[in-house]
Amino acid sequence: MKAESLNFFNQVYEVAKLIPYGRVTSYGAIANYLGASRSARMVGYAMNASHNMEHIPAHRVVNRKGLLTGKHHFEGTNLMQQLLESEGIKVIENQIQDFEAIFWNPSKEL
Repeated sequence: MKAESLNFFNQVYEVAKLIPYGRVTSYGAIANYLGASRSARMVGYAMNASHNMEHIPAHRVVNRKGLLTGKHHFEGTNLMQQLLESEGIKVIENQIQDFEAIFWNPSKEL
């Protein structure tokens, strides 16, 4: 992997670590915060690559509509949903409920 990609991934991880318990953000919101508004997919790649790393709450990063699009990258069939629900986040049919209320925007909150 290129050094630029690794640096971007590390920046993504630093932002992801700041997502508060019981809140979620989107791939695009992280990309926007990092000044790379067209790189939401790269944020997704970073989240997928983080599963063997400790303290990266990848389960708190979802798509812009609150869908658990990354859930197939977690072990088991429902681990992402279970992790979110353990934080009090309600999920129905892969959709976060009250998404706007629990959405964490790093551009506004950091």
